[in-house]
Order: sequence, then C-alpha cells, then structure tokens
Amino acid sequence: MRKMWLAWAVFFVALLSVAGPSSPARSEEPPPPVGDQDRILGKADAPVTIVEYGSLTCPHCAEFDRVTLPDVRKNWIETGKARLVFRVFPLNQLDVSAAKLARCVPADRYYAFIDTLYQDQATWVRAKDPEQALAGIARLAGLSEDKVKSCLGDKSVEDAVVATAFAAEKSGVQSTPTFFINGAKPPEDKNGAQPYEVFNQLLTAASPKS
Repeated sequence: MRKMWLAWAVFFVALLSVAGPSSPARSEEPPPPVGDQDRILGKADAPVTIVEYGSLTCPHCAEFDRVTLPDVRKNWIETGKARLVFRVFPLNQLDVSAAKLARCVPADRYYAFIDTLYQDQATWVRAKDPEQALAGIARLAGLSEDKVKSCLGDKSVEDAVVATAFAAEKSGVQSTPTFFINGAKPPEDKNGAQPYEVFNQLLTAASPKS
C-alpha cells in the first residue's frame, strides 16, 4: 500500500506540473461553477455557496468536519443561508479510492458517508489494509460487495477526480482543506480548518446585505 501511495503521489505531482507550476505572480481562476456532478448540502438557492476542497485522509479536514462544520450546518446551512459543496482534492491513492466509493453512495447519503470517513479516519487510514477497511465502511453505508468492487474499478470516476484536482490547482489550491466562499478564496490566514468564529465572520461578510 505504501508503494501504491508513493506511485500515486509521483503521478499526481506530474499531472500538476503539466498544468504549470504555481507562483505568486500567476493569476488564479475561480473554482468551476456548481454543476450536476457536485453533491450539494443545503438548499440549492442558498445565497452563499461554500466550496471545500478536501482530502479524505487529511487530519485537518477531519478536524474541520468534526469541530467547525456542525455549527456551520446549524447556523448557516440548515437555516437556508448557505450551501456546501465538497470536492475531493486527492493527496494519495487512498483518497481516490474513498472518492470513488463516495460517488457510488446514493446522493442523499453522500455527506453522511463523508462524515463517517472523517469521524473514523484514524481507524481506517491506519488499518493494516486501509482500502479493505474503507470498503467495509462502504458496505455499512449500503453498498453491496459487488458494487464496492465495481466502484473501485471505475476508471471514469478516477478521471473525474483527477480533473477536479487540475481545476483546483488552477484556482490556487495547494493544501487541504481550502475553501471558496461565493467563488472567492479567503485570505490565507483565514482559510483552512478555522474555528467557527472565523468562518462565521467570512460567511457574514459574503451574505447579501438587507
């Protein structure tokens, strides 16, 4: 598995180098608009859109999901003031496998599955066979063993994950989690796994003024 991760890391770095190296002088594009390929948490017409690029094996992303996101959901998403779009930014092959399985889970269970992966991250990532542990979580989410196998072997989903990574790199994503609020990336010192107080300020600033 370690060799597989290393191979993926080398492959992914090569892909990003094709897109061009990042530099302070390079203009950054806004993230792609929300489309049919995205899973949305919240009302489709919410005035504030949060796009998160996260790695499913990233401890900081898991921290945000456990500590900050519950308050964001309660005060912004469930009240209809904001919606969340989570996009996988893979850091290794295990991220890709997790992304494939997440896309196979019914759309209405997508975010519950992501939450489970983050809540149990320390267990499945450190398992003797992480991919097998990941498959076990997918089966608990309702996927049959045959469905798990077909999802993990789906090259089209892997291509979509890589395409997402290309687009994210062009938007200046270099670490996880990285957020965009209504298409704009917050300042570096306010991006990432911030406490709710910081996130609340960013969302308030992006909200329509009455």
